[in-house]
Amino acid sequence: MKPEETGGSVYQPLDESRHVQRGVLQALGTIQILNGILILALGIFLVCLQHVSHHFRHFFFFTFYTGYPLWGAVFFISSGSLTVAAGRNPTRLLMQNSFGINIASTTIALVGTVFLSVHLAFNTQAFKGCQSSPSPDVCISLGSSSDGLVSLMLILTLLELAVTISISAMWCLGNVCGLREATTSPPNSVESGILPEGSDSENLNTQPQATEE
Repeated sequence: MKPEETGGSVYQPLDESRHVQRGVLQALGTIQILNGILILALGIFLVCLQHVSHHFRHFFFFTFYTGYPLWGAVFFISSGSLTVAAGRNPTRLLMQNSFGINIASTTIALVGTVFLSVHLAFNTQAFKGCQSSPSPDVCISLGSSSDGLVSLMLILTLLELAVTISISAMWCLGNVCGLREATTSPPNSVESGILPEGSDSENLNTQPQATEE
């Protein structure tokens, strides 16, 4: 009864922690997918706004020319999909692919943060010339709309940056180190008194014979 009690008290929390970790990964991956979809939608609105204006687009639409709303959204949706898949079925291949693309998404989020910040800086300079423009009301309206879209995109990008860093840390500290510990756990389990699976009956049968001799 002691090995069964010991086994239950030791292995059950590990299984629960892995189950919780898989749930957290799926939730974070879903957030990544939603972030990518929202950034793509905001990029589409920015494109529509760019086509409406023909006089101020060179000032207000720097993010449009970089293409960040498209390729950034593709990276974020891809990394989120792989993270969800790895959370549901944590195979070695999915774990490695998810870790790699999340590192790439972290870089993309940093680049996107720079692009969006430059866009907002350009808008600040363009606002100064709105009073001298032929249609100052249109200039201010376009600048405010562009600032709103880019600000929302910047918030989502910063959220994506935090999520990708968290997922990369979880893969590195949790699964990679966990796989290494799993390879060395059978020898250590003998020293700690925890019997590996399949050896309970043999040890229980051989122990009385050893005491009689």
